Amino acid sequence: MKVGEVKFGSVEINGIKYNHDIVIYPSGRIERRKKEISKKKHGTSHKFDPEELKEYLREDFDVLIVGTGIYGMLSLLPEARELVKEKDIIERPTPEALKLVEELWGKKKVLAIIHVTC
Repeated sequence: MKVGEVKFGSVEINGIKYNHDIVIYPSGRIERRKKEISKKKHGTSHKFDPEELKEYLREDFDVLIVGTGIYGMLSLLPEARELVKEKDIIERPTPEALKLVEELWGKKKVLAIIHVTC
């Protein structure tokens, strides 16, 4: 997993630029984050709801890395944290989170949810 440029509104992973929030699965598959689930329930996509997290629990993983945004605005709700309490959970601002994804890739099975704006 190679991380390129990380800036407000976009991230580059393996040479591909993403202008939206993403989910990186342990298999390497990358898809758009389904943030409308959290937004509909809480009025904002900055509160990471357990119903949204359930959408991403398709592959086995060791560590969940949440890129909380450039300014750290996204937060994993306690109820969401409870869903994956047996796993390692790391919440960091997006640039730092993506460095961890790159460092841990191949050493652990990483599931990463990355917020690209605030």
